[in-house]
Amino acid sequence: MAKALFLDRDGTLIVDKDYLADPAGVELISGAADALRRARALGYRLFLFTNQSGIGRGYHTIEDTHRCNARMEELLALPAPVFDGVCIAPEAPHQPSHYRKPSPNFIHETIAQFQLDPAQCWMVGDRESDIDAGRNAGIRTAAVCTGKLDAAAWRARPYPGLGIYADFSALVATLK
Repeated sequence: MAKALFLDRDGTLIVDKDYLADPAGVELISGAADALRRARALGYRLFLFTNQSGIGRGYHTIEDTHRCNARMEELLALPAPVFDGVCIAPEAPHQPSHYRKPSPNFIHETIAQFQLDPAQCWMVGDRESDIDAGRNAGIRTAAVCTGKLDAAAWRARPYPGLGIYADFSALVATLK
């Protein structure tokens, strides 16, 4: 069975700019491209899992999000497709949702579809909803400090044994 990384976008792979709608604003977090390249070389499948509540709030469209994702992939400069699957949850927090993190549905469905080994899967992100999605799915979780929370804030959260990393590349450096 295969191993995989489920990756948040904003604050994990690109700089979090609230409600990003303009592809010109996409800025990679330092080391993200090399970390993705290394993860692939280690045999990890890559899945993008992103909440985009700006769509549900009416701030921008799903097409804007697709253009920002395309710009991110262009900047990453990795062989296409960069991700084996992409889940964009467009709902605002108050709207009914099937995939919006902390829902584990995308992770569960992807594990079944791609015959992934849950023991070798990680959810990586910069927000509690990312960590909760991974925990709700029963996979490993890793918090990165390139978004909303720093290491001290993560340590203050009720997540015993949570892996806390300076950035995504620091996590990938520990993977086998």
